[in-house]
Amino acid sequence: MFYKEIVGQEEAKFRLLKMVNTNRVSHALMLSGEDGCGNLLGALAIASHLLCKNKTTEGACGNCASCNKTKKLIHPDLHFVFPIIKSKHVKTSNDLIADFREAFLKNNYLTLNDWIEELGAENKQAIIPVEEAGDILKKLSYTSYEGGYRIMIIWQPERMNVEAANSLLKILEEPPEETLFLLVCSQPDRLLATIISRVQQIPFLKVDEKEIESKLVSDYEVPIETARQAAYLSNGNFREALSNLHKEEEEVSFLIRFQNFMRLALKFDCEKAIMWIEENALSTREKQKQFINYSLAVFRDSIMFNYGEKSLVKLSGSEKQFLEKFAPFVNQKNYEKLVDEFNGTIYSIERNANPKILFMNLLLKTNELINLK
Repeated sequence: MFYKEIVGQEEAKFRLLKMVNTNRVSHALMLSGEDGCGNLLGALAIASHLLCKNKTTEGACGNCASCNKTKKLIHPDLHFVFPIIKSKHVKTSNDLIADFREAFLKNNYLTLNDWIEELGAENKQAIIPVEEAGDILKKLSYTSYEGGYRIMIIWQPERMNVEAANSLLKILEEPPEETLFLLVCSQPDRLLATIISRVQQIPFLKVDEKEIESKLVSDYEVPIETARQAAYLSNGNFREALSNLHKEEEEVSFLIRFQNFMRLALKFDCEKAIMWIEENALSTREKQKQFINYSLAVFRDSIMFNYGEKSLVKLSGSEKQFLEKFAPFVNQKNYEKLVDEFNGTIYSIERNANPKILFMNLLLKTNELINLK
């Protein structure tokens, strides 16, 4: 894995490179950032760099035996812990490591929702159980196979239960020599403050639209207009930008759902509202979040259409036709409140709140705000 594979994130890449090149790598790093920022890819880039037998100042050589093993996520000194759905046959990450490798190699910008969908467990809670702590100690007690670092990547550490988090804290306080912990975190605020105090944070920011657009054009041979539209709707999430390339039909579906939602919000009809909610509550959490993000993009374009430069509005076709009629309903009085309500719904979806209650609440709040005089 190479630093250059990460879209944008120049500051984070510079810091990781400098640590290795100056031999000042902390024993525990936390690469924090929202979905699609590339922090998991960043963890593998520094791991590849450290394990490489022919390091360069720009990163791993990519050709030595160590690099070839790291590319396949099978290096004996590279270990992984990640959220699992516990069952009779699945107790720790070890039981799903082959699936995790396959999922990541297929999608370097893997998100937790992608992973849960791979497991076919969209409506179950993924956790890092306390049993993982014992496994971590066991793996790190062995001598390094290739005489260098032993690296433990913990993906989504905020998914640790309390017992697992406390056990990790003990390991971080007294780590074995030449051991590196890489915590790849999406929600640092959910981690114990004592864990955060023991790691060096490397923030990964939302990816710049122009960088996403450039990557899609250069590496995926996407027409520039398509790339620009996908980047714009991604909200700094490269994984979402890739998804946007392949969901023209889904965008039409989202537009229809949004139109129906707003018709109900403008003139509330309880019977039709319940029907809409019942239908949309059946979709996966990821699809529910995508619908909310789509709605936020429409609100953003509406306010720009009303008060900004209309040429900057990047929706097209039937979406743009709809926007011209809908935009007047979004104004300075309700825009921020609408954004807060829809963002709050995403937050609740991620925490497994009941979707029927969430959507009914959102519909009633939108009804109030969209009719605000």
